[in-house]
Amino acid sequence: MFMGEYHHNVDTKGRIIVPAKFRDNLGETFILTRGLDRCLFGYPLSEWTIIEEKLKQLPLTKKDARAFTRFFFSGASECEVDKQGRINIAAPLVQYAQLEKECVILGVSNRIEIWDKTEWQNYFAESEDSFAEIAENMIGFDI
Repeated sequence: MFMGEYHHNVDTKGRIIVPAKFRDNLGETFILTRGLDRCLFGYPLSEWTIIEEKLKQLPLTKKDARAFTRFFFSGASECEVDKQGRINIAAPLVQYAQLEKECVILGVSNRIEIWDKTEWQNYFAESEDSFAEIAENMIGFDI
């Protein structure tokens, strides 16, 4: 399980340090793709396989299913952690997430998320005000 918040910089070559606490669970190779809310999602290969199988089950006749599958898979790339604990983020992913320099890497249960620091702060500030309401809507999920 991934949890926590870490701050690292992305360099001009698109490299960023993956927090040591996340490296063991991610493995030497993992999948990084476009996430929701303008961040990147990183999945260990075992989790990626589960998601891949679920997305394969979506009906091709549904426009939303085709669009989401394209969005998710077309941005996916395999990342390898180097000896310094860094990964190289593909340029289209850097652009999608608007990663400038300062980034936030989050542990979110079965995945990591990589955010531009300013985007994360804005998202968090907007969500923080409605957190109680969001939690109330989650009651049906037995949380």
